[in-house]
Amino acid sequence: MLEIGTKAPSFSLPDQNGQIHTLEEYRGRKIVLYFYPKDNTSGCTKQACGFGELYPQFQEKGAVVIGVSKDSVASHKKFEEKYQLPFTLLSDQELSCIQAYDVWKEKMNYGKVSMGIVRTTYLIDENGVIVKALSKVKAADNPSQMLGELERLQEP
Repeated sequence: MLEIGTKAPSFSLPDQNGQIHTLEEYRGRKIVLYFYPKDNTSGCTKQACGFGELYPQFQEKGAVVIGVSKDSVASHKKFEEKYQLPFTLLSDQELSCIQAYDVWKEKMNYGKVSMGIVRTTYLIDENGVIVKALSKVKAADNPSQMLGELERLQEP
């Protein structure tokens, strides 16, 4: 996991519509950048729907929500449409962003070791600096947890 206070690694990835997004285009806004294992799985769906429900509150606080997984653009499109997700989903099939953010790790599942995405969420400030980093987050709790982090940032 990347350390708080470090500059967020740049990325250039396609979203669910095939449009390329870069970190730089979000300069001046806070970013909730969350990495999740797979579209349409129970935990990832809970997390995405939670971010979707709270999205207006994230917007009120000047933040965008971006989800990243190694699923294809087509998979993201189906996921977005099925759950009416109002935010950007980025496809990183080459794992460039996933590895840059240090979330591609060895995982143990039913006694079997494999490589995969460890569910991780970063809060990046308007200047592109990581101000919060949470690893192994609970999918259902993560959206409200991140909203709370944003509120704490805005306290005087």
